[in-house]
Amino acid sequence: MIDASGLSFTYPDGKRALEAIPLRIMPGEAVGLVGPNGAGKTTLFLCLAGVLTAQAERLQVAGLDPRVASQRKQLPGRVGIVFQNSDDQLFSATVGDDVAFGPLNLGLSRDDVRQRMSEALGQVGLKGFEERVPFHLSGGEKRRAALAGVLAMKPEVLLLDEPSMFLDPRGRRELIHLLQALAITKIIASHDLDLILDVCQRVLVLDQGRLVAEGLTRTLLADTSLMTTHGLEVPYRLAGS
Repeated sequence: MIDASGLSFTYPDGKRALEAIPLRIMPGEAVGLVGPNGAGKTTLFLCLAGVLTAQAERLQVAGLDPRVASQRKQLPGRVGIVFQNSDDQLFSATVGDDVAFGPLNLGLSRDDVRQRMSEALGQVGLKGFEERVPFHLSGGEKRRAALAGVLAMKPEVLLLDEPSMFLDPRGRRELIHLLQALAITKIIASHDLDLILDVCQRVLVLDQGRLVAEGLTRTLLADTSLMTTHGLEVPYRLAGS
Protein backbone atom coordinates (compact mmCIF):
# COMPACT_ATOMS: atom_id res chain seq x y z
CA MET A 1 0.00 0.00 0.00
CA ILE A 2 2.97 2.32 0.69
CA ASP A 3 6.36 1.69 -0.87
CA ALA A 4 9.14 4.24 -0.49
CA SER A 5 12.90 4.22 -0.76
CA GLY A 6 15.25 7.11 -0.01
CA LEU A 7 12.38 9.41 0.99
CA SER A 8 13.86 12.77 2.03
CA PHE A 9 12.61 16.30 2.57
CA THR A 10 14.32 19.64 3.14
CA TYR A 11 12.40 22.76 4.18
CA PRO A 12 13.06 26.07 2.33
CA ASP A 13 15.18 27.33 5.26
CA GLY A 14 17.57 24.44 4.69
CA LYS A 15 16.42 22.26 7.56
CA ARG A 16 16.69 18.58 6.60
CA ALA A 17 13.52 17.05 8.08
CA LEU A 18 13.64 13.54 6.57
CA GLU A 19 16.73 11.60 5.52
CA ALA A 20 16.49 8.60 3.16
CA ILE A 21 13.49 6.95 4.80
CA PRO A 22 12.64 3.41 3.61
CA LEU A 23 8.97 2.58 4.07
CA ARG A 24 6.91 -0.48 3.21
CA ILE A 25 3.34 -0.77 4.52
CA MET A 26 1.14 -3.68 3.47
CA PRO A 27 -2.63 -3.42 2.84
CA GLY A 28 -4.64 -3.60 6.05
CA GLU A 29 -1.66 -3.04 8.36
CA ALA A 30 -1.90 -0.79 11.40
CA VAL A 31 1.55 0.71 11.95
CA GLY A 32 2.68 2.99 14.75
CA LEU A 33 5.07 5.90 14.10
CA VAL A 34 6.88 7.01 17.25
CA GLY A 35 9.73 9.32 18.13
CA PRO A 36 10.58 12.50 20.03
CA ASN A 37 9.24 15.94 19.12
CA GLY A 38 10.85 17.16 15.92
CA ALA A 39 11.61 13.65 14.69
CA GLY A 40 9.84 14.29 11.37
CA LYS A 41 6.60 12.35 11.92
CA THR A 42 4.23 15.09 10.74
CA THR A 43 6.52 15.96 7.83
CA LEU A 44 6.46 12.33 6.73
CA PHE A 45 2.65 12.35 6.79
CA LEU A 46 2.51 15.54 4.74
CA CYS A 47 4.86 14.01 2.15
CA LEU A 48 2.76 10.84 1.90
CA ALA A 49 -0.41 12.92 1.51
CA GLY A 50 1.15 15.07 -1.21
CA VAL A 51 0.97 18.30 0.81
CA LEU A 52 4.77 18.51 0.70
CA THR A 53 6.80 17.27 -2.25
CA ALA A 54 9.45 14.79 -1.13
CA GLN A 55 12.58 13.66 -2.87
CA ALA A 56 12.78 9.86 -3.20
CA GLU A 57 14.28 7.06 -5.23
CA ARG A 58 10.83 5.45 -5.20
CA LEU A 59 7.50 6.62 -3.74
CA GLN A 60 4.13 4.95 -4.19
CA VAL A 61 1.11 5.59 -1.96
CA ALA A 62 -2.06 3.63 -2.77
CA GLY A 63 -0.75 3.19 -6.29
CA LEU A 64 0.04 6.88 -6.82
CA ASP A 65 3.24 8.93 -6.79
CA PRO A 66 2.64 12.09 -4.70
CA ARG A 67 5.51 13.83 -6.51
CA VAL A 68 3.65 13.78 -9.85
CA ALA A 69 1.11 16.60 -10.12
CA SER A 70 -1.48 14.63 -12.08
CA GLN A 71 -1.34 11.76 -9.59
CA ARG A 72 -1.18 14.06 -6.56
CA LYS A 73 -4.62 15.42 -7.50
CA GLN A 74 -6.04 11.92 -7.06
CA LEU A 75 -4.58 11.41 -3.57
CA PRO A 76 -7.48 12.92 -1.54
CA GLY A 77 -9.69 10.09 -2.78
CA ARG A 78 -7.21 7.45 -1.60
CA VAL A 79 -5.28 8.90 1.34
CA GLY A 80 -6.93 10.53 4.36
CA ILE A 81 -5.10 12.50 7.04
CA VAL A 82 -6.50 13.38 10.47
CA PHE A 83 -4.61 16.29 12.06
CA GLN A 84 -3.58 16.73 15.70
CA ASN A 85 -6.13 19.47 16.39
CA SER A 86 -9.67 18.69 15.23
CA ASP A 87 -10.50 22.42 15.15
CA ASP A 88 -8.07 22.71 12.22
CA GLN A 89 -10.20 20.23 10.28
CA LEU A 90 -13.78 21.23 11.17
CA PHE A 91 -14.91 24.40 9.42
CA SER A 92 -18.55 24.06 8.29
CA ALA A 93 -21.71 25.22 10.05
CA THR A 94 -22.89 21.67 10.79
CA VAL A 95 -21.32 18.26 11.24
CA GLY A 96 -23.23 16.98 8.22
CA ASP A 97 -21.89 19.74 5.98
CA ASP A 98 -18.36 19.04 7.19
CA VAL A 99 -18.54 15.34 6.46
CA ALA A 100 -20.18 15.98 3.07
CA PHE A 101 -17.57 18.53 1.95
CA GLY A 102 -15.02 16.05 0.61
CA PRO A 103 -17.44 13.81 -1.32
CA LEU A 104 -19.07 16.89 -2.86
CA ASN A 105 -15.69 17.93 -4.19
CA LEU A 106 -15.31 14.53 -5.82
CA GLY A 107 -18.26 15.46 -8.02
CA LEU A 108 -20.58 12.79 -6.60
CA SER A 109 -24.35 13.06 -6.82
CA ARG A 110 -26.29 14.45 -3.87
CA ASP A 111 -27.68 10.98 -3.12
CA ASP A 112 -24.22 9.44 -3.09
CA VAL A 113 -22.92 12.24 -0.87
CA ARG A 114 -25.77 11.74 1.60
CA GLN A 115 -25.12 8.01 1.67
CA ARG A 116 -21.40 8.49 2.29
CA MET A 117 -22.12 11.04 5.02
CA SER A 118 -24.56 8.70 6.75
CA GLU A 119 -22.21 5.73 6.53
CA ALA A 120 -19.23 7.69 7.85
CA LEU A 121 -21.16 9.13 10.78
CA GLY A 122 -22.41 5.64 11.58
CA GLN A 123 -18.86 4.28 11.53
CA VAL A 124 -17.73 6.76 14.17
CA GLY A 125 -20.87 6.57 16.32
CA LEU A 126 -22.25 10.00 15.44
CA LYS A 127 -25.57 9.05 13.82
CA GLY A 128 -28.02 11.89 14.38
CA PHE A 129 -25.29 14.55 14.66
CA GLU A 130 -25.85 15.89 11.14
CA GLU A 131 -27.29 19.23 12.33
CA ARG A 132 -25.00 19.68 15.34
CA VAL A 133 -22.55 22.60 15.36
CA PRO A 134 -18.98 21.20 15.29
CA PHE A 135 -17.59 23.70 17.78
CA HIS A 136 -20.23 22.76 20.36
CA LEU A 137 -19.03 19.14 20.42
CA SER A 138 -16.84 17.59 23.08
CA GLY A 139 -13.20 16.86 22.31
CA GLY A 140 -13.94 13.21 21.61
CA GLU A 141 -16.92 14.05 19.41
CA LYS A 142 -14.84 16.55 17.44
CA ARG A 143 -12.18 13.92 16.87
CA ARG A 144 -14.79 11.46 15.61
CA ALA A 145 -16.41 14.11 13.39
CA ALA A 146 -13.03 14.93 11.82
CA LEU A 147 -12.42 11.23 11.26
CA ALA A 148 -15.88 10.86 9.68
CA GLY A 149 -15.01 13.59 7.18
CA VAL A 150 -11.98 11.57 6.12
CA LEU A 151 -13.80 8.20 6.07
CA ALA A 152 -16.52 9.69 3.84
CA MET A 153 -13.84 9.90 1.13
CA LYS A 154 -13.40 6.10 1.39
CA PRO A 155 -9.59 6.28 1.57
CA GLU A 156 -7.33 3.26 1.19
CA VAL A 157 -4.79 4.71 3.64
CA LEU A 158 -5.50 6.58 6.87
CA LEU A 159 -2.82 8.80 8.47
CA LEU A 160 -3.56 9.84 12.06
CA ASP A 161 -1.37 12.47 13.75
CA GLU A 162 -1.59 12.32 17.57
CA PRO A 163 -5.22 11.10 17.50
CA SER A 164 -5.61 10.87 21.30
CA MET A 165 -4.40 14.42 21.96
CA PHE A 166 -6.86 16.51 24.06
CA LEU A 167 -9.10 13.49 24.76
CA ASP A 168 -10.34 12.55 28.22
CA PRO A 169 -10.08 8.87 29.28
CA ARG A 170 -13.55 8.01 27.95
CA GLY A 171 -12.91 9.69 24.60
CA ARG A 172 -9.55 7.95 24.34
CA ARG A 173 -11.08 4.51 25.00
CA GLU A 174 -13.79 5.17 22.41
CA LEU A 175 -11.13 6.20 19.87
CA ILE A 176 -9.08 3.05 20.49
CA HIS A 177 -12.13 0.83 19.96
CA LEU A 178 -12.99 2.74 16.78
CA LEU A 179 -9.48 2.42 15.35
CA GLN A 180 -9.37 -1.29 16.18
CA ALA A 181 -12.62 -1.78 14.25
CA LEU A 182 -11.52 0.10 11.11
CA ALA A 183 -10.45 -2.41 8.46
CA ILE A 184 -8.19 0.00 6.61
CA THR A 185 -4.45 0.59 6.29
CA LYS A 186 -3.48 2.91 9.16
CA ILE A 187 -0.33 4.75 10.20
CA ILE A 188 -0.65 6.33 13.62
CA ALA A 189 1.88 8.90 14.84
CA SER A 190 1.61 9.30 18.59
CA HIS A 191 3.37 9.82 21.91
CA ASP A 192 0.58 7.72 23.44
CA LEU A 193 2.48 4.44 23.32
CA ASP A 194 -0.30 2.54 25.12
CA LEU A 195 -2.64 3.46 22.24
CA ILE A 196 0.02 2.26 19.77
CA LEU A 197 0.27 -0.97 21.78
CA ASP A 198 -3.51 -1.48 21.60
CA VAL A 199 -3.96 -0.68 17.90
CA CYS A 200 -0.75 -1.34 15.95
CA GLN A 201 0.92 -4.63 15.07
CA ARG A 202 4.18 -2.98 13.98
CA VAL A 203 6.12 0.14 14.98
CA LEU A 204 8.55 2.49 13.23
CA VAL A 205 10.88 4.64 15.35
CA LEU A 206 11.84 7.98 13.80
CA ASP A 207 14.48 10.31 15.24
CA GLN A 208 16.11 13.37 13.67
CA GLY A 209 14.48 12.54 10.36
CA ARG A 210 15.87 9.01 10.19
CA LEU A 211 14.20 5.63 10.58
CA VAL A 212 16.26 4.15 13.42
CA ALA A 213 14.27 0.98 14.18
CA GLU A 214 11.22 -1.00 13.13
CA GLY A 215 9.65 -4.22 14.36
CA LEU A 216 6.80 -5.86 16.21
CA THR A 217 5.07 -3.48 18.59
CA ARG A 218 5.44 -5.42 21.85
CA THR A 219 9.09 -6.24 21.13
CA LEU A 220 10.16 -2.76 20.13
CA LEU A 221 8.28 -0.81 22.79
CA ALA A 222 9.67 -3.10 25.53
CA ASP A 223 13.27 -2.32 24.52
CA THR A 224 14.32 0.02 27.33
CA SER A 225 17.65 0.96 25.75
CA LEU A 226 16.04 1.83 22.40
CA MET A 227 13.23 3.82 23.99
CA THR A 228 15.54 5.80 26.27
CA THR A 229 18.04 6.55 23.50
CA HIS A 230 15.32 8.12 21.38
CA GLY A 231 13.50 10.13 24.04
CA LEU A 232 10.71 7.63 24.71
CA GLU A 233 9.61 5.46 27.63
CA VAL A 234 8.55 1.84 27.81
CA PRO A 235 4.75 1.68 28.32
CA TYR A 236 3.84 0.74 31.89
CA ARG A 237 2.22 -2.52 30.74
CA LEU A 238 5.51 -3.65 29.20
CA ALA A 239 7.87 -2.50 31.95
CA GLY A 240 9.90 -5.44 33.20
CA SER A 241 8.77 -7.72 30.38
